[in-house]
Amino acid sequence: MLNGRSGYGQNRSPLVTTRTQEAMATKPVSPRAAEPSSRASRYRAPALEKGLDVLELLAADKSPLNLSAISQRLGRSSGELFRMLQVLEFKGFITTAENGSGYILTNKLFALAMAQAPVRSLVETALPVMRKLTQDIGQSCHIAVASEDQIVVITRIERPGDLGFSVRIGYRREIARAASGLVLFAYQTDEVRRTWLKRCRIKGEAADAFVARADSVRERGHHEADSDFVRGIVDLSAPILRSDVAVAALTVPFVHSNPLVMEMAQAVEHVRAAARQISNDIVHGDLP
Repeated sequence: MLNGRSGYGQNRSPLVTTRTQEAMATKPVSPRAAEPSSRASRYRAPALEKGLDVLELLAADKSPLNLSAISQRLGRSSGELFRMLQVLEFKGFITTAENGSGYILTNKLFALAMAQAPVRSLVETALPVMRKLTQDIGQSCHIAVASEDQIVVITRIERPGDLGFSVRIGYRREIARAASGLVLFAYQTDEVRRTWLKRCRIKGEAADAFVARADSVRERGHHEADSDFVRGIVDLSAPILRSDVAVAALTVPFVHSNPLVMEMAQAVEHVRAAARQISNDIVHGDLP
């Protein structure tokens, strides 16, 4: 798993899924429909809804899906989805997998999300600090944010030299199974925590255990654990905070290479210091 500029999680699409939907009326509203009721009036755009359903399905699945599979999963006929898939492919949101087994997402939505001011400002603010961190400790690092029930990597800096281990931009993983996810969860309000647990479908004893781990992380100020995805990697992660709430997590997949630039115990302190500096910079900068 360790090679020149390697990354992991190649089976997941590098995409931040952001479902933004404007209310639009496609035909006049009848007087009856305009009357006040116990339910808020709804403006429907069936074609848009179908397209968004397709994008969300492909984002959530680990493998390419053909027309038949998409039709079955969404409970829609192949006829009503065929033209929708053609349009999404023409607009560059989806493409056919290299082996021809079905459709997969492109990077287009990820690129659109990255163009948003808060994400762009966070990345621009963090990059100089991340570069110095990699030079000081001789390890790669990345920043992840929460996206629905997953974390997504929005930027990275690879370690100096010819060999290194890094996580590719756009890598996604369930919040409950990622070091970054645990750190992000640890520094949320109780209300947000409850929302995330529900969104991640964690309940009962599993939820209690996850919350306890998060509380422990918050007490320590960072998370340090063997990667359960890649042997030999220890994830060192610290929160990037704004008003005591984690907006992102700075993580170093620590590799015990030979020779080491810095021992892991020292590297942890550098990771924490870098996260504090980024936190301070975004508070005093122009990040919305």
